[in-house]
Amino acid sequence: MAHKYSKARFVALRLAISVSAILLLSAVILLAGTKSSQAGYASIVLDADTGEVLRSRNADTRNYPASLTKLMTLYMLFEKIDSGEINMKTQLPVSKRAAGQPASKLGLKRGTTITVHQTIMALATKSANDAATVIAEAVGGTEWEFAGAMTNKARSLGMKRTRFRNASGLPNRKQLSSARDMSILAMAILRDFPHYYKFFSAEKFIFKGKTHRTHNNLLNRYPGMDGIKTGYIRASGFNLVASAVRNGRRVIAVVFGGKTAKSRDSHMVKLLNIGFERMAQRDIHRGDQQFAVLNSRKIPTPVFKPGTQMIKFAEVTSGRAKKSASGIYLPTRPRPTIGQWAIQIGAYRSVSAAEVALREASQRLPVLLDNASAALIPVEVKRGDILYRARFLGLHKGEATQACRSLKAVTIPCAVMPNPDYRLAQSNAS
Repeated sequence: MAHKYSKARFVALRLAISVSAILLLSAVILLAGTKSSQAGYASIVLDADTGEVLRSRNADTRNYPASLTKLMTLYMLFEKIDSGEINMKTQLPVSKRAAGQPASKLGLKRGTTITVHQTIMALATKSANDAATVIAEAVGGTEWEFAGAMTNKARSLGMKRTRFRNASGLPNRKQLSSARDMSILAMAILRDFPHYYKFFSAEKFIFKGKTHRTHNNLLNRYPGMDGIKTGYIRASGFNLVASAVRNGRRVIAVVFGGKTAKSRDSHMVKLLNIGFERMAQRDIHRGDQQFAVLNSRKIPTPVFKPGTQMIKFAEVTSGRAKKSASGIYLPTRPRPTIGQWAIQIGAYRSVSAAEVALREASQRLPVLLDNASAALIPVEVKRGDILYRARFLGLHKGEATQACRSLKAVTIPCAVMPNPDYRLAQSNAS
């Protein structure tokens, strides 16, 4: 009897150990899976005028972008609007798939329509997933095809570590991006669609009598903050792309992986402050250096090759230079090369400082910049406060990319961008 009791007890003990082992193994697997999907912290801060990185942490680490994805969705939509294929009043149909998207959403009904303007506001403020799918299907045919086009656009903008699988940022383990890539996208929106940037400053959006407020808690609370987008899913943590202007200078900052919205916002404030402080210190140092170079006899004047031209502000005000639709001041005689790309090497508070920067870059790269047009672009950031953007226009993409790589190697800031006057020049030629 005792033997039978001991055997039964032994079997029960073995069973208990087996169950415990299974539970322990399951727990390990669960924890491992959780760890792999936990949000990773990453951040970057940059000068929005030049693209110069002022601070970065894990900037190239891939993370889930969450609703930051909608920045690219809107970029694609803005392209369609500017091409004339659609306009703000165009009615977009709501499909069954769009209506079935989970929150955050507007609650769109299958078979109804929503205007382009309303979808933009819905994404910029409410971060509505149903509206994002409506855009994807209207522009791309299907959301899957649209996501492929988004990824291709990301590559063309220089977003090397980004891949999209949907238009909203809803969980998908293959939809990944990085802090650096999102800063590139923010710069592209500011550069290519400044006329639509106001949407990211909206504090609320009223749809069918219901008010939807922005998720960007720092908007108008942080001095100079005017956009642009928040993002959250459990696997990503709390993300934010933000931009602010102070004393005519713009900073862009990106945070991935905040533990809470509050802590993310606090950290963003810290990053923006750091950005403005470092930019001010850099400008003071660089300004002293530039004026020292300007007064030096070592630099001959003029230094530009026959193919390049300097557009002086005096020429702009006297009417000797031609103003294009994009705001670029073109030379009065034709440029030797009309390329689709340009580079910007800085934005300065004086004509002299901007001229020095252009001369220095021209001396560094006499061959690459030989057929480019040097241009000063005055931009009034507020009444009486003017910045002069120093750019070389009319480059081919390879030339622009190589020029920026070479300039950055000698600590001269540089950003590659489309030449806004390319289309104008082509139309004039025809």
